Amino acid sequence: MNEIIKQKLTLLPDQPGCYLMKDRQGTVIYVGKAKVLKNRVRSYFTGSHDGKTLRLVNEIEDFEYIVTSSNIEALLLELNLIKKYDPKYNVMLKDDKSYPFIKLTAERHPRLIITRKVKKDKGKYFGPYPNVGAANETKKLLDRIYPLRKCSTLPDRVCLYYHLGQCLAPCVNDVSEVQYKQMTDEITRFLNGGYKEIKQELTEKMTAAAEELDFERAKEYRDKIAHIETIMEKQKITMTDFTDRDVFGYAVDKGWMCVQVFFVRQGKLIERDVSMFPIYNEPEEEMLTFLGQFYQKANHFKPKEIIIQDEIDLRMAEELLEVKVLQPKKGQKKDLVKMAIKNAKIALNEKFSLIEKDEERTIKAVENLGKFLGIYTPHRIEAFDNSNIQGTDPVSAMVVFTDGKPDKREYRKYKIKSVTGPDDYESMREVTRRRYSRVLKEGLPLADLIIIDGGKGHVEAVRDVLENELGLDIPLAGLVKDDKHRTSQLLFGDPLEIVPLGRNSQEFYLLQRIQDEVHRFAITFHRQTRSKSAFQSVLDDIPGIGEKRKKLLLKEFGSVKKMKEAKLEEFTSIGIPEPAAKELMKKLQSQSLS
Repeated sequence: MNEIIKQKLTLLPDQPGCYLMKDRQGTVIYVGKAKVLKNRVRSYFTGSHDGKTLRLVNEIEDFEYIVTSSNIEALLLELNLIKKYDPKYNVMLKDDKSYPFIKLTAERHPRLIITRKVKKDKGKYFGPYPNVGAANETKKLLDRIYPLRKCSTLPDRVCLYYHLGQCLAPCVNDVSEVQYKQMTDEITRFLNGGYKEIKQELTEKMTAAAEELDFERAKEYRDKIAHIETIMEKQKITMTDFTDRDVFGYAVDKGWMCVQVFFVRQGKLIERDVSMFPIYNEPEEEMLTFLGQFYQKANHFKPKEIIIQDEIDLRMAEELLEVKVLQPKKGQKKDLVKMAIKNAKIALNEKFSLIEKDEERTIKAVENLGKFLGIYTPHRIEAFDNSNIQGTDPVSAMVVFTDGKPDKREYRKYKIKSVTGPDDYESMREVTRRRYSRVLKEGLPLADLIIIDGGKGHVEAVRDVLENELGLDIPLAGLVKDDKHRTSQLLFGDPLEIVPLGRNSQEFYLLQRIQDEVHRFAITFHRQTRSKSAFQSVLDDIPGIGEKRKKLLLKEFGSVKKMKEAKLEEFTSIGIPEPAAKELMKKLQSQSLS
């Protein structure tokens, strides 16, 4: 614990609020809330902690706090701060999830479609369904029972659906509005939970048709009834009413929380959602934060009723969610909560072995690597590699590993601009100069460790740029390959020395993964660049083909081989003038002969 933290701990108030933990670069790594800020924040720096909390505490170099007037205000502020800072130690739920609806269009010839967007277009929307599979299954059932049109625009002849009895063919037949109204009313009733009534009506019609000896019609009704039983009856009815509700149950073990959410729609348990994450505070408070994110950030549909277990503060949950929240004491709803909790416990037990294996390969390997090198835990590792053939089309690439896992959104590609000929050292100097000049200019996160795919010369070239040109002090290491192009040695220090890592250690395997990944990324980029350069060179010095038409040809054909196989009409059809197209074909032909 540093002096800044020691002094700040003595000033903490006995009031509710939020606190923001920061690392040595000033980045917010965790946001929490507390009923009493003084007690909660001090608890991080006293007593013993488990591994994951210890990792968080070891990274904390400073903290801030914001006092609020109530616990619910602290909870709402916490959600906003998490959304703003996206701290790596907080539970983060995906915010790009939208759920499918079944839509009955309001067109002259209505259709049933699956959509994820609800618009004010007079159409009727039913759902949402927790996954597109459930929506498709229900739509297929309705398609078999109600022969609405399937095509988006009416064709001039009947399609296969007409022959299957699943379309009235309004393209060639006159279908009355009365027929459509009868079908759309039944579909609406069906999707609003009245499928049993529809099934009963079909049964009566089947019986009547059989009595009239119309066995073909009776068979159609029988098949429709069978479809309803297959799709709808297999869903176990959990409630006697048709209220949409979500049921939450959680379990906690070894500092991890598993939350199971059961989606009950129209009285049926149709799907569940499972989330598992490490926690740093009391489970009840973590659960309130989860509830807020579940409906705010993850964009889940909020039902009419939400059921939670007894340990959660009911008043705060209702204020947070602004819907009816229940904590049942007995009956079916209590049984559902128990079932959710039971599933959460099972899921935790099943996942622990996998979590431990993954941590051993990633974050623990990163921590041990930091200890071997005598540096802070390198949570962010940036690795560089060059690629060229005899100095032609030289490129470089950077990959980023965060806590031992590749972070592909952070990968970068570089075309070498200032170096002529095969000069690996100068290429490495150029690319690291460009990378870290931008990092400093834009205030981007600094790497905790930089790894260069190369030997002593490569590392020293980069060290010169970082220290003497940019004034940066970032730990720097080199990875050397053996004659079989496999990771062989780790170089580190000033002067550089071989770090004796065990060949079977997770730290060595992590370095192998990093070196293989940056090499793969650089090679792939070089091949793309070389292919594009070869393509562009064919197009040089052809009258009528400038940069704009080069890009057009590249987009259309993609390779010299495909251009050689193309006919004159294929060039002119995309806007290449005929004289220019003929000149191009002539040049391609001369290349083939040479």
